[in-house]
Amino acid sequence: MRQILADCSASISELKKNPTALLNAADGAAIAILNHNTPAAYLVPAETYEWLMDMLDDYELGNLVDSRRGDLSEAVEVSLDDL
Repeated sequence: MRQILADCSASISELKKNPTALLNAADGAAIAILNHNTPAAYLVPAETYEWLMDMLDDYELGNLVDSRRGDLSEAVEVSLDDL
């Protein structure tokens, strides 16, 4: 059985009946959408999804910086006066 990673859950039937009521009841939290008591999807508010995408972008940029910082063989030295 898969772990449910949300405090709120609803069946697909409940989602079809009244999605707005589910969102209001969750009060901004993610909702696990269950199919036969197994998570089939997660319904996440738009603001939360946008925040997650920003965090993922920041994480990927951090990894890029770390990888480039490790390879200093191609680095070019400059002075601040030259900039």
